[in-house]
Amino acid sequence: MARQRGQGKSSSTTTKKKNTGPPAPFKKPPEVLQPFLETLDEKCVYITHIDNHPRDFKQKIFIVPTLMNIALTAALLYRIWYIGPYYLRIFVSVLGYPNETTMVVDEMEWNEIIPEVAVRAFNFMLDFLLFVFVWSWPFDFVIGGEHGSPVMWRWHVGFRDREVVVRRSRKWVETAGDFVNDEGARSLFMSRIGMATSPMLINEKTGYLLMTAEWDLDWAAMVDANDMVDEKMAAIEAFKLVVLLFHEEYGWLCVDTKTGENGEEDERRRQVFAFRDALAAVGKEALFYRWIEIVQFETSRPGGFTPDKQEKAAQEIRDLFSKEGINFDEFWKESVGQEGLATP
Repeated sequence: MARQRGQGKSSSTTTKKKNTGPPAPFKKPPEVLQPFLETLDEKCVYITHIDNHPRDFKQKIFIVPTLMNIALTAALLYRIWYIGPYYLRIFVSVLGYPNETTMVVDEMEWNEIIPEVAVRAFNFMLDFLLFVFVWSWPFDFVIGGEHGSPVMWRWHVGFRDREVVVRRSRKWVETAGDFVNDEGARSLFMSRIGMATSPMLINEKTGYLLMTAEWDLDWAAMVDANDMVDEKMAAIEAFKLVVLLFHEEYGWLCVDTKTGENGEEDERRRQVFAFRDALAAVGKEALFYRWIEIVQFETSRPGGFTPDKQEKAAQEIRDLFSKEGINFDEFWKESVGQEGLATP
């Protein structure tokens, strides 16, 4: 993975780094991510996570903007084909070669001049807007710029059941202050990170749908990250919910997203969504909702969710899954990554 972006600070920056570690919740990123960090823009904040949505679902999501951009490109090309000769005739007329677009104002009435000027003004304005604001959409979708493009991303990475998604901060980060040393800036920063890394958001939306006013997708970085996984430079788990930022004093840092009271709750919610997605992938999503119903019924009964009730609910759930040809405990371990019966 040789690509580097040349957006970093000069080498003298490294002499300013403190020997002491950064304050919580910041820490040094894993060493295995160092080749990836060398490709990133030090002016931006990055969030990586693993998109576990099924491959077919990702294909369906991507086909929508693909068809839209194909239709838009076709419409723009038709507009060029239709209006091009008209502008050419006007240009030739300006050069002094009269044709049907030439307006001899001295020989025309006002009721002829005004409609013709209005039509030309409308065409000029319409095509100006199309050129400035619309033509860039299909261009960015296919060609892109420094950070790549959606087509480049899918061309290199393809569609996978598990793939690394990389988001890059937009302009808000330029005026956000010192996240590490300024308590006020750090509080706002962690609030933004908390919303962007919400398990509900990540598990409900595939990577392509995570572009917002605050975060953009970095297509080139996603190619780099997935290339690292393919080339065995890093395991895909190394990119599991990592927040990266550069600081003048400490260099590259990552954020401990588990710091705080909601870490355990977020992890439990992530497991539930992973279990649901795994069931949906094998056409058994209805079992997920039956599981929810059983546990909610037992927890709502008088006396609380006692150990006896937990064992009863667990056995009922195992029997329910067994009737559908699924071993609950094995399926849970494969989809979530750990043993044990969790309750939603």
